[in-house]
Amino acid sequence: MKLIGIVGSNAAFSYNRLLLEFIAKTYKKSFEMEVLEITDIPLFNQSDDQTNSPEIQKFNQKIMAADGVIIATPEHNRTITPALNSIIEWLSFKIHPLDKKPVMIVGASWYDQGTSRAQLHLRQILEAPGVGAYVFPGNEFLLGEAKEAFDENNNIKDPGTVKFLGEMLDKF
Repeated sequence: MKLIGIVGSNAAFSYNRLLLEFIAKTYKKSFEMEVLEITDIPLFNQSDDQTNSPEIQKFNQKIMAADGVIIATPEHNRTITPALNSIIEWLSFKIHPLDKKPVMIVGASWYDQGTSRAQLHLRQILEAPGVGAYVFPGNEFLLGEAKEAFDENNNIKDPGTVKFLGEMLDKF
């Protein structure tokens, strides 16, 4: 199985990037996952159509070829980042690679509640007409207190958390 992981942050350091990298290396026997960065994605502006730019087409082609997508979203002011919103806007403007594509939402946050509000908002965006992703209900992974969750090798320290993540990935 081929999956695409999308880092929902354009920050130089991101616990969500660490989370996707952890998933890719820990579960590589179950699936292959390529992690994509949104750092070079232009801000969505329908008056300046960038649909055919190499950056947008890279996401389009990789998502179309994948069996599913895992999006790791941070939570900023109870929602997703503008950068993550922009890539979804581009992928639902004139092209629609997420239409009927299985998507799993995960997220890591500094705070103990994880990224629950951002995940809820992202789910609403992904299920909107024009995007049409299939987001599995009840299959969420929220990693709270991320600054304490990873060890020096960027592995999740708590075995129970790793077990739960594995169960969520198996369902996906």
